[in-house]
Amino acid sequence: MIFHPPILAILIASTLSLVTLVWASGFAARLVRRWDVSSGHAGQIALEKRTYLVSTALVFVLALEAVSLILFVENAERMSVLFVGAMCAIGTLNVNAYGFPALILKVALFFGAAVWLIVNHADGLGRDYPLTRFKYGLLIALSPLVVAVAAVQFAYFYNLRADVITSCCSRVFVPNAGGLEADLSSLDPALALALLFGGLGVIAALALAALRWRAARLAYAIASVLYFAIGLSAVISVVSPYIYEQFHHHCPFCILKPEYGYIGYWLYLPLFVGTASGLGLGALSLKATPTSLQDALPPYRRRLILASVAGFGLFGAVALLAILRSNLIMFG
Repeated sequence: MIFHPPILAILIASTLSLVTLVWASGFAARLVRRWDVSSGHAGQIALEKRTYLVSTALVFVLALEAVSLILFVENAERMSVLFVGAMCAIGTLNVNAYGFPALILKVALFFGAAVWLIVNHADGLGRDYPLTRFKYGLLIALSPLVVAVAAVQFAYFYNLRADVITSCCSRVFVPNAGGLEADLSSLDPALALALLFGGLGVIAALALAALRWRAARLAYAIASVLYFAIGLSAVISVVSPYIYEQFHHHCPFCILKPEYGYIGYWLYLPLFVGTASGLGLGALSLKATPTSLQDALPPYRRRLILASVAGFGLFGAVALLAILRSNLIMFG
């Protein structure tokens, strides 16, 4: 199955990212040691020239990695017809032991790539590229994750076997199945909704504070990650059953199907955008604002806060509309 066209596309993108990141990491290690923007030395000038090429290549491959997450999930959904027992992406990912680890690592890489792209854009706003050493330090930290994604993803696709009987959402996301999936499925709906919509209030309050204080921006980044977890928990425990109009069906992937109007994308994309923007805001707040960014960075931070709040707000609105629509259908 490794020669299935979507799988080949994903693997080619992953290989391109891996090769580029390994090459860029070697350059980043030299840059972190030697970067001195105040120096007129020939070595510094050579570093400055190469940063344009390296940064351009990284923007391309990291954006490609972010998009490949969608392709990975969509491919898992479409391939479910090839495996006995699979009805959605859950069954495809359960075919071997590498499916869900690959998905989790790709989600982590999505956020890591988004943070780097946000920091890279902020660096370009300053006349002397004041965040260059910081962003290449982030790149070095991101490189092991890229290697892990490439390795686990290849192991997953290489070990796909059509003769395997797999378990799907009807057996995984049920309260009595055991494990994290069962815990999320059995989460009290009232508690899940309270956290979902109460969390929006906390996000809004922290967003207002983040407009003024650096500590609040760091707190907002942490809250974004927590709200991402709350949002996924709410989707599994209460939102999905309302969408399916079947209160025993908790699958977080079937809502991506056309028969449900692809509503899953309207839930997940805003949630991911809100979380990524919040994390990017936090990354930019780890350091004091450089002098050359005193004028340009505050408006950029405000746009990140707005994008994050809008993403979380749209996620909450879609979830609420899905619940209200289901109630109207079931109870007239």
